[in-house]
Amino acid sequence: MTPLSLRFAARELRSGVKGFRIFLACLAVGVAAIAAAASTAEAFRQGLASQAREILGGDLSVTIAQQEFTPAQQAAIGHMGHTAYAAAAQAMAQAPSGERRLVQLRGVDAAYPLSGAVQVSGAPNLRAALQSSPDGVAGAAVEPALLDRLGLKLGDRFLVGNTPFIARAVLVSEPDRIGRFSLGPRVLTTLTAVEGSGLLQPGGLYSETARIVLPPGADPGKASKTLRTALPGADLDIRDRGDAAPGARKLIDRLEYFLAFIGLAALLAGGLGVFGAVSAYLETRRDSIATLKALGADGALIRNLYLIQIGVLAVLGVAIGLVVGAATPFLIGLLAGTDLPIPALFAVYPAPLAKAGLFGLLAAAAFSLEPLARARSTSPAALFRSPLTNRAGFSLEIVGAILAGAGLAALTIATAPTPIMACVMIAAVAASLGLLWALGRGAVWLAGRLRRFTQGPVKLGLANLAGPRSAARTATPAIGLGVALLGAIVLIQSSLLDQIRTVAPKAAPAVVFTEIPGDRAAAFDAAVAKDAGPLTPDRYLRLPFATGRITGVKGAPVDRHNIREDQRWAYDKDISLSAIGPEPAGAGVVAGHWWPANYAGPPLAALDSDVAKAADLHPGDHITVEALGRDLDVRVAALRKVDFGGFGADFALVLDPAAFDGASLHSIAMAKMSRPQEEALTRDLGHDFPAVNVISVREALETAAALFDRLALAVRGAAAVAGLAGVLVLAGSIAAGAGARAREAATLKVLGAERAQILTAYLVEYGAVGVIAGLVGAGLGAAAAWPVVVKVFEAHWSVDWAGLLALIVGAALLTGGGGLIAALQALSKRPAPVLRSE
Repeated sequence: MTPLSLRFAARELRSGVKGFRIFLACLAVGVAAIAAAASTAEAFRQGLASQAREILGGDLSVTIAQQEFTPAQQAAIGHMGHTAYAAAAQAMAQAPSGERRLVQLRGVDAAYPLSGAVQVSGAPNLRAALQSSPDGVAGAAVEPALLDRLGLKLGDRFLVGNTPFIARAVLVSEPDRIGRFSLGPRVLTTLTAVEGSGLLQPGGLYSETARIVLPPGADPGKASKTLRTALPGADLDIRDRGDAAPGARKLIDRLEYFLAFIGLAALLAGGLGVFGAVSAYLETRRDSIATLKALGADGALIRNLYLIQIGVLAVLGVAIGLVVGAATPFLIGLLAGTDLPIPALFAVYPAPLAKAGLFGLLAAAAFSLEPLARARSTSPAALFRSPLTNRAGFSLEIVGAILAGAGLAALTIATAPTPIMACVMIAAVAASLGLLWALGRGAVWLAGRLRRFTQGPVKLGLANLAGPRSAARTATPAIGLGVALLGAIVLIQSSLLDQIRTVAPKAAPAVVFTEIPGDRAAAFDAAVAKDAGPLTPDRYLRLPFATGRITGVKGAPVDRHNIREDQRWAYDKDISLSAIGPEPAGAGVVAGHWWPANYAGPPLAALDSDVAKAADLHPGDHITVEALGRDLDVRVAALRKVDFGGFGADFALVLDPAAFDGASLHSIAMAKMSRPQEEALTRDLGHDFPAVNVISVREALETAAALFDRLALAVRGAAAVAGLAGVLVLAGSIAAGAGARAREAATLKVLGAERAQILTAYLVEYGAVGVIAGLVGAGLGAAAAWPVVVKVFEAHWSVDWAGLLALIVGAALLTGGGGLIAALQALSKRPAPVLRSE
């Protein structure tokens, strides 16, 4: 026999979901946001996994920096499987017209590519594009950006360094492009041509890579370990296809969690709408509940009757959200087309949808069980006399709500990249909701006190704000949380963009020059002065440059496991260093002392304070530095705070000049100049200094700003989901009080109130809710954005006042507009029928 509660629930569900539309919408929006973020991220992960061999260029990739493979290393690599070699270097390309541009010159052997295909246009295939001319000039496939910048067309000759090439084809794509950083357009040619260009010299900024296709059935992970064992002590970067694009994978993980967290915040904000919708629906069923109880129904029957309905509708709302979330990646793929920077394999993935669905069901339980407890525990007499306003005592429903809330927190932590990050975010959202709820209650209290000092429509609006059906109780937390998320993103974006567009250009050089011959430094300075004017210290700086590695700390070899993870880069690979005599301006010494200008004793070093802290180094400690083919025992003389990216000696390690006595070091220089001066100098250096690389920092900052703008737009769009949840909660609040508002408006009309007075009262009430939510949300957004900008990105804090004002005004207009809609809806009904229905 069908249980009585199930029969009653089915009978009430047949009447439709009119009272649960906001409930469904709030659940669907939050679940859709979480499902969309997780499904899109999974599509990118699967895309990377499906093309891992193409992305890596084989099953294994072995890279060595600033040197070439030795015969022994080549033999060990060749023993693993079929192998292809490539070499890459940064150099200046020059057209016959004199136009110059920094490029990445990459040479490949005849076996390339081992996996995937190189796409070119203007030539039948890559082999034809790289074919040499009868006089021995190598062909090249070049990116369109280089053709445009240098004014070249296919068939033209150009120089890279001092080596001529023929542009035979346009380079469309390479299978192993992802994960390779380049400061300029790519030029693809033969390995023989690059080896003969003179760019692969000791101390130069170049690398050589071997890609390996393993025999069928071989395990890439085991093969990688075997190769590491065969080449002990070699400074090699060995990756297998399971780690083809680690940077892209990490970015996907972080972005997924951030977007999913925004979705979770929207779900929590929408939870207030769920709470309000369930409360309002149970209020409409108050007489039925009272009648059932009077006829002998126990609390369990009442609970089960409405729990079944809520459960069915929660599943429906979650299902709607999952459908939207599953469809979103396909829509992104359709809109983006071939512009996606990472390969994606769009499909319906069950795991992300299951996670989003579980979030939705837990949120539904956490926010709907408390009103159900009140309905079950209220006596029939109280139900007949008054609304469901009593407090629910400790009960099975309250226990369920607490467990559901704990489940939400546990699921968030379990799916986060780091538990600490999840805990911080959970605490921030919980504190924000608590503060917004408290301020909403405070606004109710304050409105009750202020109304005695006002009159007319304003007094009526404040009275409504202080009443039991005030929108401040539910709409303020939801809308405020949406404003807080949007505000945080707007402020982070504005600060970082200001850093890129304003702060960095003022502090950083416009141009950086590398590979300056040490014996021609004075001539180079003169060449710069010719185009840029007098070389003052605040506009031009040239320093010796070398690379080296810290191989020992306090007399013991470096153990990377004892080094703080975020600073291991300074201990497990070569770093840039310089040799400086007198203490430079802005040295930033925080401990110890700089050496005298004429110092000629044992080697001394000035070390970046963060790098030193990672290995617990202090002034007086000794380190071993491997540089220029020899080991130096160096005493740390000073620790300094280095402004990386600023205009100064921004090296993590600086040695005294005597440490490099007898060595002819190349120099690096930086300059501040206008764009026309930069363009003229870049052309003129092609005559006397063709090997000097010119890196346009200005151009890199402009590119970074454009990319950041695109990413920030997507993130802001995701954050708007939380704002949509606030709108739904506001709509639910209006819908829940529609009947009472209609009776209130009818009573006021009968008593002689004018239409304009009633509209003004509603505008005051709801507009105040929007202003409160906007102001508090903007403050919370600023509190959340400041540590991210200052502590995480170490950027200059900049407040986008216009953006914050727009959010506050938008919240006020949104809620004020909702109030006007509520008023117009109430005023549209004739007083007599409304009052008789009561």
